[in-house]
Amino acid sequence: MSAGRPAARTVRDIIDANRYLVLATADGTGRPWGSPVYFAHIDFVEFFWVSSPDVAHSRNIAVRPEVGLVVFDSQVVIGTGQGVYMSATAQLLEGADTARGIEAFSRRSLAHGGREWTTEDLRPGAGMRLYRATADAHSILAKDGRPDHRVPVPLSRPDARRR
Repeated sequence: MSAGRPAARTVRDIIDANRYLVLATADGTGRPWGSPVYFAHIDFVEFFWVSSPDVAHSRNIAVRPEVGLVVFDSQVVIGTGQGVYMSATAQLLEGADTARGIEAFSRRSLAHGGREWTTEDLRPGAGMRLYRATADAHSILAKDGRPDHRVPVPLSRPDARRR
C-alpha cells in the first residue's frame, strides 16, 4: 500500500494481477497443508478453483472447512512484496450451485489462455470438482517497518464490482 492509495484498491489490484492463490487447509487433527491453486473470483469475496476431491486440500476441506487464502506476486524484489491475506470458509459446490462459479472460473481461464469449463466437466465421477471459499476478512501488510503489522481491509460487494 502506498501513500494516497486506498487499501481496498491495493487488495483488488493484487487479486486481479495474480493467477494463483495459496490455499491453507488443515486435516481433522489440525495438520496443516498449503496448496497453490489457479483461481477466479466474484467481487473479491468468493474464490473458485477446480480440483480433484481426492487431493489433500480437498479432503481437508471436507472435514475442516475453515481455510486461509493468500494472494501475492512471488516475482517482486525482496522487501517490496505485498499480499492479501484472507480467512474464509470453503466448500465443494454441487449441482445447481456450480453454475455461477464455473462461469466465472471459465471466463478467467479463457482470458489467461486456458480452456473453457462447464458444469459437465464437474459432474461426480469426472475427476474434477468446483470449490468455493468465501472470505470473511481481508488484510494487507501495513508496510510501516513493523514486522507483520497487518491492516484489516473491509471490502463490500458494491465497492468491489471489478473482476
